[in-house]
Amino acid sequence: MRIAVDAMGGDKAPFEIVKGCVRACDRIDDQIILVGRDALVQAELDKYEGEYAPGQITVFNAGDVIHGDDSPVQAVRRKTDSSMVVAVDLVRDGRADAVLSAGNTGALMVAGLMHLGRVPGVERPAIVSPLPNIGGSGFSLLVDAGANAECRASNLLGFAKMGSIYMKDAFGKKDPTVGLINIGTEETKGTEMLKEAYKLLKASDLNFVGNVEARDISSGAADVLVCDGFTGNIVLKLAEGVAWDIMKTVKQTLTEDALSKVAALMLKNKLGALKSRLDYSVYGGAPILGLKGAVFKMHGSSAAFAVENAVVRASVATSAGFLAAIEEAMKGAELE
Repeated sequence: MRIAVDAMGGDKAPFEIVKGCVRACDRIDDQIILVGRDALVQAELDKYEGEYAPGQITVFNAGDVIHGDDSPVQAVRRKTDSSMVVAVDLVRDGRADAVLSAGNTGALMVAGLMHLGRVPGVERPAIVSPLPNIGGSGFSLLVDAGANAECRASNLLGFAKMGSIYMKDAFGKKDPTVGLINIGTEETKGTEMLKEAYKLLKASDLNFVGNVEARDISSGAADVLVCDGFTGNIVLKLAEGVAWDIMKTVKQTLTEDALSKVAALMLKNKLGALKSRLDYSVYGGAPILGLKGAVFKMHGSSAAFAVENAVVRASVATSAGFLAAIEEAMKGAELE
């Protein structure tokens, strides 16, 4: 399998992107195609000569870059030689099986829609983001994490179907539970759209467990958490901020004096495990489900560890056939 990686996208490109891809080579046999300004990317890759199999990583030239503050639609239309667009086109043209980028999220969505198109039966593609928790399997999948600010009830049903398939194929979770993020657990709570979404989910063949309140998200109330992108992005950013602040506070507390430092040494392994459990980078990139191609969004500030895990997760999920499974599942929706 061939995985195209936007080497110029993200806050730490191309340095951490290249480093993460090299590290991923120890865990997968796929070919990695680094897309970007070839001289710059090749110079960075040369630092790791001998650390990956010959030919496993190649460089594909793209002379332009889409920046974080670029208008998504205009950037995709005008910067056709950008690393992101060229990487997506490699998938479109059958020269790559999956694409990853840590660049502009909106532009990646637009590039996917314009250059790959939607799966028949999918009303709207959705971003799926792993959300660490302290219960259940250790994380949930949040769908939608920011692609669609306003949704219809039928959109949320589609998100739930695609999220469940990805949870099965990418993480091996059989019959994942699905929860609808709402302001109360009762079926009658929420907006009219959420009430209708509840009915659709309840009538589906999904393992729907009902509404999930915000306070129960972190306890692993459901494997797949469904909501509109506006709500999902707020939940995601809040969770990241709280997790970061908790770890920072723990570190400050355990380094205040000599006794605290001794305690910190004794708890080093436990604290490391806690940090890993709350770290988004452990779970890999966030796929944009519903596109006719495997497209993965990495966090904009991804360092090598996050890039490595994202590449590996993309390899596992794409090899497992989640795209074909989504096409089959949504075929019925197209006929309804």
